[in-house]
Amino acid sequence: MGWRLGTEPDSDTVRLSHTRRDFLAISALAAIACVDRKSGDVLDSVAGRAALDDQVWPMFVGTYTKTGTSKGIYRTTVNARTLAFGPFTVAAETADPSFLALAPDGRTLIAVNELLAFEGHASGAVSAFRHDAATGALTAVPPMRSSRGGAPCYVHIDRRGRYALVANYVGGSIAVLPIAADGSLGNPTSRIAFEGHGPNAARQESPHAHCIVLDADNGLAYVSDLGTDRIHVFAFDTAAGTLTPASPPFITLAPGAGPRHLAFSSDGRTLYCVNELNSTLSILARDNESGALREMHVVSTRPVNATGSNAPADLHVHPTRGTVYLTNRGDNTLAVFDVSAGDGRPTLVQTIETGGDWPRNFTLTPDGNALLVAHQRSDSIVAFRIDDATGRLSGPVYTVNTPVPVCLSFA
Repeated sequence: MGWRLGTEPDSDTVRLSHTRRDFLAISALAAIACVDRKSGDVLDSVAGRAALDDQVWPMFVGTYTKTGTSKGIYRTTVNARTLAFGPFTVAAETADPSFLALAPDGRTLIAVNELLAFEGHASGAVSAFRHDAATGALTAVPPMRSSRGGAPCYVHIDRRGRYALVANYVGGSIAVLPIAADGSLGNPTSRIAFEGHGPNAARQESPHAHCIVLDADNGLAYVSDLGTDRIHVFAFDTAAGTLTPASPPFITLAPGAGPRHLAFSSDGRTLYCVNELNSTLSILARDNESGALREMHVVSTRPVNATGSNAPADLHVHPTRGTVYLTNRGDNTLAVFDVSAGDGRPTLVQTIETGGDWPRNFTLTPDGNALLVAHQRSDSIVAFRIDDATGRLSGPVYTVNTPVPVCLSFA
């Protein structure tokens, strides 16, 4: 079937029940009326302007430490009005924390340590940190756990904050680790290793799991495998923390596509997949009952006249507009797609330079009005505005330097 399944029960798992924070729930901003005039940003009242000036969003930055210039996870703030960054401080020293996820209650942050060896085995690691919302401090919660696969590159926390789901690039496997009440990680309750290869001998010699996400109901997990051109589908048992292949268990994309990152539409009926190896965006219809996928459209992530090598990286769907954003490494651009058409076909409406080299991960601000891009090779983060009517980007508005940023996560 192209996978191997194993489960490892963990009796120490403590069950939690949390509500999910709304992506747009920032009441302080909602209460402030703003207008944009030729003379600049003008607020309706002096008090309102002061409130917005004081509004800042804490943000964590995952990095690669292997270059010797970064120490681990950094913390900064972003000004809601100006998009200016505050000072960058080391929040936690840990090796190669290349992807971060914050639990729904905001109290626990999970990081994958993108290593090839851990505790004498061919594996990466997963680290847990307790987050103090008042101070922004991160405190390590031992022990670090094996990710049960090499170079873990993605982590997703389920809606109840009970489990961390991890994708391991090297060897092509996924694992589920329970999160206890104190934020500590248990041994995996489920692990699946994929099998097979793709036509690209240099990049698809074996499976390469690159992303794992759960649907809004917390019951189905989707995994992109860059090495075999497949998106796998699993039923997720929220009580046991186990994954069971769905029926059908996967969909195969175009040979050599290299599916990398996944993102759902706001209604959950569409799954978007950015393909790293052939620079395309796949739009897949999703059956809400079975979870089965059907590829509807495939479009290029680049303008028709683009030349040279390119490797798309990250993908995000705006929560309230019919807009999809993705990064192109090589072209060093952000691509903006309008997906509001009735048939779901995306239209490339904008390609804008990111203002840095090798734009990897990016994120939308909590109010959905701006976008921040991390540049792995130019050691920079760049901020762009999002037009409220069109979803198009303008900027750069603000640029800041910090060592090897590869993941951005608002706290």
